[in-house]
Amino acid sequence: MKLESMDISATASASSIVFSALRKAIIEGQLEEGEPLRQDEIARLFNTSRIPVREAISRLEEQGLVRTQRYKGAVVAGLSPKETAEIFDLRALVEPEIIRDAVPRMTPELLRTARKKCAAFSSAKDPMHYGDLNRDFHETLYSVSELKFFLEIADNAIDRVERQIRAQLVMSDGMERASTEHASILNACESGNAELAAKLTRDHIRGAKKSLLQHLA
Repeated sequence: MKLESMDISATASASSIVFSALRKAIIEGQLEEGEPLRQDEIARLFNTSRIPVREAISRLEEQGLVRTQRYKGAVVAGLSPKETAEIFDLRALVEPEIIRDAVPRMTPELLRTARKKCAAFSSAKDPMHYGDLNRDFHETLYSVSELKFFLEIADNAIDRVERQIRAQLVMSDGMERASTEHASILNACESGNAELAAKLTRDHIRGAKKSLLQHLA
């Protein structure tokens, strides 16, 4: 199993540490779709009992990153093209509302940070970093929104399709197009145009969905 070992035997929040490590490994593709999550093996890697491992896997299952299969137990969940499309459609509903709410609250300091994140994404050369930099940019803009439930939904939805987003950015002109669209979204935020920022965010997500589904096909 491609998972870094860690001694958490004396840690009170052992379950949270295991959960975070597994979640990161799944999102980044270190644990592949269909790979079994063997509780004994994971417990040994973290020098802990099976109880926090079981609790962590249960949390991952609630988020849709893990599913239980007969005879196999818990495995890393995959997504069909239909499920992928549904999640992107959900993001296209939720994230424009988040950025619409966030724009009036954006400070000059936040916008400067977002500009740096936008530049870092545009200049990235390592495909392994594309997904993280893309997420950093969007989450910077969303961070001042007070729509906490929307933010939670968006965060979970992005977790579910993070691997697909990375693939979409790597193929064809995904990075170039995303960089251009990021710049347009940021320009709208800097001008205080919340409606335009929301529209561009919606178009950005829908465009990524279309490109990804063509790739999957």
